[in-house]
Amino acid sequence: MNPPKYFVGFDIAADDFAATIGTYPWRITASPQTFANTLAGFEQMLSWLVQHEATVEQSVCCLEATGVYGEAVAHYLVARNYRVAIEPPLKVKRAFHPTGHKNDPVDSQQIAAYACRFFDELSFWQPPSERIEQIRVLLTTREQLTKETTMHKNALTALKRKVASTPLAERIHTETIQQLQGRQKEIDTEIKRLIDQDDTWRGWKKIILSSPGVGLMLAAHTLVLTDGFTQLFSSKQFSAYLGICPYEYQSGKSVYRPARSRGYGPSAVRRLLHLAARSLAHHHPDFRSYFERKRAEGKPKRLIYNNIENKIVKIMCAVLKSKTPYDRNYRPALASVSTTT
Repeated sequence: MNPPKYFVGFDIAADDFAATIGTYPWRITASPQTFANTLAGFEQMLSWLVQHEATVEQSVCCLEATGVYGEAVAHYLVARNYRVAIEPPLKVKRAFHPTGHKNDPVDSQQIAAYACRFFDELSFWQPPSERIEQIRVLLTTREQLTKETTMHKNALTALKRKVASTPLAERIHTETIQQLQGRQKEIDTEIKRLIDQDDTWRGWKKIILSSPGVGLMLAAHTLVLTDGFTQLFSSKQFSAYLGICPYEYQSGKSVYRPARSRGYGPSAVRRLLHLAARSLAHHHPDFRSYFERKRAEGKPKRLIYNNIENKIVKIMCAVLKSKTPYDRNYRPALASVSTTT
């Protein structure tokens, strides 16, 4: 892909945003300007871009992933056929030395310079479908409700252990827990309805739910992460993205530690995978046998659970790639030939 002539950097805030235009080799061609983070501000910004010849054909726009604050301007630019890249803030920050002033205009200059320097690494953003965004919001809301439910359960458990009981407080926590659990069931029903509206998604859901340990929530998260199962990962890529893939750490003779995963990733998916691994390790015959064998070898439980999480991901990716439900008794054809010869 040929690099564009202009690189536009945006630093987004709640009420306004700063924008800077630069070109390659890097130099600023339009000093930072501030616009309101509203439709009127977007229209002023578009006129400013055209005034400085930053047209659709000659420009790339780059902004940091700042949640909902940058969502509207990203949709506005894409709707007008601009190429838009949304980059992780930490990645942009690490590309520059932490010196000099720190404000919105300076940040917009750095983001534009980042886009110029790393154009060949940019991934251009496309807005998700409305139903995928609805499922994403429902999953986030359910995760918040789950945390609140756990908080009230812990508080209720503590109250019941106190010598001096407080019936009113216990009743409030009990009723709140019931209300939160009822809301979670409503969300589960709505997520299932949204998925089943699409015949293709419904078929994918049936396939992925055949995987051991996979329930509706994990299937819904996978649907969102793969943009409706249209961008399927290999199991290694998916495990690396989720943060459950062990990485080697070694250099020379003195720098060494055992391989370990990075320990961070999409928290809700990681939690669901861990719960699924614990359940399989104690209730599924094949995984229970594996768990007991590794424990007998002296392996720590957390390591075994992580291995099972990777096995779940591998099965999920395999059934999605083959478009075939999981078969516990499946054996590859090559393996069948080798055992009979």
